[in-house]
Amino acid sequence: MAPHPYPTYKPSGAPWLGDVPEHWDVRRFKVFYREVDERSSTGSEELMSVSHKTGVTPRKQNVTMFLAESNVGYKVCRPGDIVVNTMWAYMAALGVAWQKGLVSPSYGVYRPLPHSNLNPDYIDRLLRTEEYRTVYLSKSTGITDSRLRLYPEQFLGIPLLCPPLAEQQAIVRYLDHADRRIRRYVSAKRRLIALLEEEKQGIVNRAVTRGLDPDVRLRPSGVEWLGDVPEHWKVRRLGHLATKFGSGITPRGGATVYQEDGIPFLRSQNIYFDELRLQNVARIAPILHQQLSSSHVKPGDVLLNITGASIGRTCSVPDDFDEGNVNQHVCIIRLRRGYLLPKFLAAYLSIPAMQREIQFEQSGASREGLTLQSIRKFRVVVPTLSEQAAIVDWLGEATTRVSVAVARARRQIELLEEYRTRLVADVVMGKLDVREAAAQLPEESGEDGPIDYDGFIMDNLDDDCDASQPSEAVREAIA
Repeated sequence: MAPHPYPTYKPSGAPWLGDVPEHWDVRRFKVFYREVDERSSTGSEELMSVSHKTGVTPRKQNVTMFLAESNVGYKVCRPGDIVVNTMWAYMAALGVAWQKGLVSPSYGVYRPLPHSNLNPDYIDRLLRTEEYRTVYLSKSTGITDSRLRLYPEQFLGIPLLCPPLAEQQAIVRYLDHADRRIRRYVSAKRRLIALLEEEKQGIVNRAVTRGLDPDVRLRPSGVEWLGDVPEHWKVRRLGHLATKFGSGITPRGGATVYQEDGIPFLRSQNIYFDELRLQNVARIAPILHQQLSSSHVKPGDVLLNITGASIGRTCSVPDDFDEGNVNQHVCIIRLRRGYLLPKFLAAYLSIPAMQREIQFEQSGASREGLTLQSIRKFRVVVPTLSEQAAIVDWLGEATTRVSVAVARARRQIELLEEYRTRLVADVVMGKLDVREAAAQLPEESGEDGPIDYDGFIMDNLDDDCDASQPSEAVREAIA
């Protein structure tokens, strides 16, 4: 059964909450929680991280940045406590703790009172809705966003939506069920994307290492990992084929110098295989761009990520690109005329064997990365310019189907993620009544049965998707 609005509502008394189900209470957090300042005397408890994406979770073992020499004196959180990252509360960096652990002494820890009668799963979801995030922002104080703080008095004064406990449990049951199914659909789509990308890699690899003539005579390339290549192709070091290898810097002041308008400042998150993504590009003032003259980007440059998790991602700069700059995580490769076409080189650098070579060449004690010297030593194949042009044109057609399928699958994942966020907010905020739907859910068995296209998820996706999110696309997404 699909969820539906409650039969009757009442004013909540808070404009940002609007009307709420008539039988729900609206009380302030201080009615149910108190601030605690329990400190660790040994520092041996597990260190916890507080994020707007994941809530309160154990800190990753490989994260060493900002770690103190000792955790003695850190605050102790216990299961059921609310932990608030005081400095990032306006981004909803808070949540319910599920285990005992340690958090920063500057964080707020709030422990439920004995009479609270609240389901922690319900509270955790409620805390991180967009509606509540907006309130954290309005209640935080500070001169700038980077200095905003949400202090205990303000947090404890925020209204808390309180359905009856049994209803909180029904809400959690319903959302857990929906979340499992959505994660299953998303996982299936990501597997599909991986298979499509593998297929695309195979197409590109064959074209840039063997050419388009299936009957061409081959010879050993002299490079073990490259194997045989067409006998008339040359193999040269990249350093002989380019006039520039360089990267930029992060401007003094970091992100504080970024502005809404200005010159695109390209970072590793803008560099993807096959394309330069500028949707969320940072921008810098023209005068700063001129000061950073050694890292100007021009049409026809090949950009290569040289540090971090995206190391090896590469693309050519399109001809209609006006001007831009790069930071220290991106290398500019500017080719000599008459030897290599930028799109051909970008395709060649993307093949699996070349990516393995990039991984092998990483260096750096504190941060993995490629040096400019190692990039110059890369062995690349050099077909004739006419062959390179033909290969680039052929790849544009041959990979279109795969690229369209990948883009469609990614869009379907976005739809499902948006739906999940919207569903959680509507249910925990009392916009949808899920009591009957939750009661009809099967007992948990470790896995869900076959996908029911007429079930509760599809009902709501069909009803709520706007014209830009057709239900047929969603049906394909969860196929």
